[in-house]
Amino acid sequence: MTFARRVTGVAVAAGLMLSAAACGGGKSDDGSAPAGDGPLKGVKVEVAAKWTGPEEANFRKVLEAFTKKTGAEVTYASTGENTDAFLGPRIASKTPPDVAILPQPGLLQQYAAKGSLKPLASDVVAEVDKNFSPYWKELASSDGKTYGVLVKAAYKSILWHRPEAFEETGVQPPATWADLVKASGTLQDGGQTPFALAAGPQDSWTLTDWFENVYLSQAGPDKYDKLAKHEIKWTDPSVGKALETLAEIWGKPEYLAGGLAQATKTKFDGSVTDVFGQKKAAMVYGGDFAAAVVGTTKAKVGTDAKVFAFPKAGDTTPALLGGDVAVALKDGKGAQELMKFLASPEAGKVWAGLGGYLSPNKNVAPDAYSDPIAKQLAQQIQSAGDAARYDLSDLTPAAFGATPGKGMWEGLRSFVQNPKDVKGTQEKLEAEAAKAYK
Repeated sequence: MTFARRVTGVAVAAGLMLSAAACGGGKSDDGSAPAGDGPLKGVKVEVAAKWTGPEEANFRKVLEAFTKKTGAEVTYASTGENTDAFLGPRIASKTPPDVAILPQPGLLQQYAAKGSLKPLASDVVAEVDKNFSPYWKELASSDGKTYGVLVKAAYKSILWHRPEAFEETGVQPPATWADLVKASGTLQDGGQTPFALAAGPQDSWTLTDWFENVYLSQAGPDKYDKLAKHEIKWTDPSVGKALETLAEIWGKPEYLAGGLAQATKTKFDGSVTDVFGQKKAAMVYGGDFAAAVVGTTKAKVGTDAKVFAFPKAGDTTPALLGGDVAVALKDGKGAQELMKFLASPEAGKVWAGLGGYLSPNKNVAPDAYSDPIAKQLAQQIQSAGDAARYDLSDLTPAAFGATPGKGMWEGLRSFVQNPKDVKGTQEKLEAEAAKAYK
């Protein structure tokens, strides 16, 4: 299903530097939050999600709040970037975690079709209805049943930059793609490498976001929807046009920190620290969640690290959103109660106060956020209109849109390595899509 919304105004995002420390209060040897008294005392709940580092530390604080409220003992397992590779074998062996956080709605649809998910209990659905707009509920539903709770939103149509690098070279934040290409050349001439690019095998999801912003802007929302559903092929001329546009930056190794060899090994966190920690480049792609990584450097969000809207490459201002959806894989009160808690404003407020987070929950008030820019973006998400779109790769089958070394990830990574091969890249992407959509 397609997420259709429009973010009005100039999109900006940020978050305060946040603590990278693990949850306070101590943990048992298995990493669980300490259990206490409450209605779920003695109940154990295992949660699996992809988050590590600062994002994991902050999510653990949310789980601690659940433990404090209910007395349940919660353990956390990191799935790594390939969530399906972690969950698939455990589902097959009938030993899944109680709750999993899926990074792609497409994966929810895949699991629901196989009967691997537990529908939300009626009181959990009521909590969703109370706190989320209908589109978020639809995104986490399949065949009329609600299976998930959108627990974390990401705004993905921004570029981060070092103002110092722009000021030294006289560059202004560009509004169009042509301006971005021109600014990159000016930065390069002024002794500043324009970009740190995360094109490593495990983090080439960033390349799909680049593509989606350019494609949405050039091809427009309707064609974007068709490509997401594979109603048009990846060999369509509109895809070729987007690739040719990306090659104007990706095809210039001198624009990339460390050149092509380094870019194709760089992880997302590394690309952000290359810019704001090591000052190896002036700009980096990353959604609002990059604030969490900036917070691990000496740079301060809003002063040393700023953002500007992803430049328009066509007639549409790109507004690309992502999100993580919690699902229950086991029956039991513990799983459903955690799902209900994650659907509540209470959980969102804990998370919002830590930085590097945006909630799709309409009852998490802007004042819950830890800085004014995040408050502004939260308001924009809640009041969005009809031309924005959910991350395309996350709407596709996971084998195509969410698997390292395959599909969009590897197709676009290969394109970074050979940006002149537009036709070959299109053919490779179409062949992978055709297999995944069967």
